[in-house]
Amino acid sequence: MRAPGIPVVGIPCDIFDKGLHPFHGVGEKYINAVAHGARALPLLIPGLGRGRDLEPIGSLLDMAGLLDSLDGIFLTGSPSNVEPARYGGEPSAPGTSHDPQRDATTLPLIRLALERGIPLFCVCRGMQELNVALGGTLHQRVQEVPGMMDHREDKHASRELQYAPAHEVIIEEGGVLAGLGIGSRHRVNSLHAQGVDRLAPGLRVEARAPDGLIEALSVEGSRALAFGVQWHPEWQLREHELSLALFGAFGAAVWSQYRGKDAKSA
Repeated sequence: MRAPGIPVVGIPCDIFDKGLHPFHGVGEKYINAVAHGARALPLLIPGLGRGRDLEPIGSLLDMAGLLDSLDGIFLTGSPSNVEPARYGGEPSAPGTSHDPQRDATTLPLIRLALERGIPLFCVCRGMQELNVALGGTLHQRVQEVPGMMDHREDKHASRELQYAPAHEVIIEEGGVLAGLGIGSRHRVNSLHAQGVDRLAPGLRVEARAPDGLIEALSVEGSRALAFGVQWHPEWQLREHELSLALFGAFGAAVWSQYRGKDAKSA
């Protein structure tokens, strides 16, 4: 089922506990960014892995059929980290938050979306998922890697301070971000401990932090726009030129996908 007159962007949910019960949800700032930044209808996708209360939702859902009703996929940030077993990493430090149901949803969804030529925009954890889905690895604690900065936020600060610009990113020539035409250096927020270690085959570096950490990447030769950034452009996107440009480019790709489907069905 397609929404009349507007493209639909799927947003995979986080699975988290609220009291005694598990919930599936997406932060409001991500929903607003898709709605107002990309001018598309957000559609939340529940986690497909095995939960505590039910058999896997994936047993009831044809993921390829789901993509038939979507014009884009937006992968959000999250308090959880990709499980190290997904990329052959060492066991996580005690207390690390994971979301195996989200991993079970997003990693195959990324691969299928790329195969089907569905536009893909990945933020923070989402960018890490893109790298892992295509065979890359992650640093679990960037702050402990020699020569790297501490990219984490101050968890005791206000939300406004946590999302304040923290460091510069340098956009590389010839890529998707450079094609936005808004300059090569921008200050961005930084709220993560994980980061890209080994880049997956088929991915291109789009931007780096001053310490060399990959801050943005794209899929080379993809049938539709497919890229990710490590920072959070959804936060107060109207106040930042780069954020508006990123969601504008994603929105243009999503609308193109939508119109192309309508033309085929006409």
